[in-house]
Amino acid sequence: MKHFCSILLISLLGSGILNAQQRLVERADRQYTDYSFKPAQDIYQKVVDRGYVTAELLQRLGNTYYFNADYEKAAESYGRLLEEFEAEATPDYYFRYAQALRSTGKLDRADSIMQRFTEITRASSDARAELFEANRDYRAEIEANSGRYDMTPFVFNSRYSDFAPSLTGEGLLFSSDRDTGNLARYRHTWNSQDFLDLYEVSPDSARGHRVTKVEGVNSRFHESTSALSPDGNTLYFTRNNVREGKFARDQEGFVRLKIYRAEKIDGVWSTIEELPFNSDSYSVAHPALSADGKVLYFASDMPGSRVGNGDSPAQSDLWRVIIKEDGTFSQPENLGPKINTEARETFPFVSSEGILYFSSDGHPGLGGLDIFATKLDYLPWKGSVQNVGKPVNSAWDDFTYVISDETREGYFASNRPEGMGGDDIYGFIETRPLQFECIQSITGTVRDKITNEVLAGATVRIIDEQNNEVSSAITDTNGNYEITLDCNQANFVRASREGYIPAEEYLSPSDGKPRVVDFYLEPESVTAGYGDDLAKLLQLSTIYFDFDKAVIRPDAEIEIQKVIAAMEKYPSLKIKANSHTDSRGPAAYNLNLSQRRADATVRYMISKGIAPERLQGEGFGESRLINRCVDGVRCSDEEHQLNRRSEFIIFE
Repeated sequence: MKHFCSILLISLLGSGILNAQQRLVERADRQYTDYSFKPAQDIYQKVVDRGYVTAELLQRLGNTYYFNADYEKAAESYGRLLEEFEAEATPDYYFRYAQALRSTGKLDRADSIMQRFTEITRASSDARAELFEANRDYRAEIEANSGRYDMTPFVFNSRYSDFAPSLTGEGLLFSSDRDTGNLARYRHTWNSQDFLDLYEVSPDSARGHRVTKVEGVNSRFHESTSALSPDGNTLYFTRNNVREGKFARDQEGFVRLKIYRAEKIDGVWSTIEELPFNSDSYSVAHPALSADGKVLYFASDMPGSRVGNGDSPAQSDLWRVIIKEDGTFSQPENLGPKINTEARETFPFVSSEGILYFSSDGHPGLGGLDIFATKLDYLPWKGSVQNVGKPVNSAWDDFTYVISDETREGYFASNRPEGMGGDDIYGFIETRPLQFECIQSITGTVRDKITNEVLAGATVRIIDEQNNEVSSAITDTNGNYEITLDCNQANFVRASREGYIPAEEYLSPSDGKPRVVDFYLEPESVTAGYGDDLAKLLQLSTIYFDFDKAVIRPDAEIEIQKVIAAMEKYPSLKIKANSHTDSRGPAAYNLNLSQRRADATVRYMISKGIAPERLQGEGFGESRLINRCVDGVRCSDEEHQLNRRSEFIIFE
């Protein structure tokens, strides 16, 4: 009996401990779903340390570290998840584990996990896997793009978070939580950091520069990531979804981000309004403007975004809208699969040269968020995305990159450990610009200039401005070809074929939009002199007439059309239509019949648009027979028909 009571007591104690752990996890889950990652993280870690471990607990614990850039701790949680609960780990956790490993310098292990990720997502066409497969040498690309920056100090960092630099001409806007107050109610529970405000670094004649808060837009909640219009009178910025001084939550209790617009009136920011494509149910954040101020780029997880499985609130795509003349906006447009993946694409910036810079952990990089770039003009065609390289990118989160194309000076933010605070702004000078590959597709057909017939077996070459052959292609049986060229530079496209005079077209540097370039090659024999029969030069079928008729037959029309095409191509070409008969019938009658045939041929060509002064017609009757079928000689109808013909003689 005592033994039974002891067992019962132990069981009750164990049940009580288990229930206590479950209650802690439930409390942490509520905080996690409210994006209160830091408080949730503390509880999850405590529970795991006590030995209470489930797949979901490790997933969420790993996420709280991952989305706060503690990649070493994230790798520990994800690694344990895959080791102990492999069957319950979705592909996203393989991907995040690989990213966390990269950030801790374990690149080979990270690539092996990414290989496993590509295998289990092969059927779903995951962009992250496709990019990894297509860029196996991504490390070499990063190295090739590295060493292009001289780092310069940014003296306005604090021991808090400073990030999101934005160029203003003479100064700089940025976000910081440096003096927003340390009261708990003003702290954001995502990372236990104070709420953010916008600050401005502006010239000061006495002190060189001074840092001040941006008046008129800051509140006691988050304001960050800003973009200033070219005239300096419109400011776009990110803020929490706030209504009447309080957080506005969606149906699940989440506080989303929105972009707001402020206008400067009499030197004061006012008339603040939220943009119409904001929503309580998804985030719209991190505005960036094109150089002319007519296009607004931003990050969002709005419907149509290529984001992951929903347990990762930081995931977003890049979008854009056109700003119309009246200040309204077009419908948002997703930037597409060359940019966006199932992971994080965020913090866009567009330089005056039309280069889009953004941060991503979906494209192959060094770990965490890396900064990437693409030429927007090339993007719709065969444009590529490039990692900007080290030292701007690191194993940590690198983001909010901006650059002046005139001075090549710029800034970005990073949470790398050598900084003063949680995030720090770093300055740089770009010493060597990125080279963006521009591959343009050229297609077309090669034809005979005179007959318009397609030419199979013609050679089409790409020749650079130094007269070097870059590539070549052969036309198929339909006379078609396809070839690519480097549209960063000027090129010649040259077509040639034996028996024809080569032709070429000059193509200046372009945005890479596919082009159609057709060629019409002139036969070498077209250079023949006066008196030659064009029909023979064009290798036309003989134009015959029916017995005792002067009507153009349908088969003759086809051949005469080829002569007409030649005359249209050569406006100076003049033709004399010589007509002939067979020997049957009186010679005088045949002479008259042949003249009627010549006249019929000329009238037909005039009806098709050839000027009368370019044409002559003469009948020769039976005086120029081409076979033995003279009077008194028995011949077949076929033999007689050979003499009922027309010729097209070039005359001066």
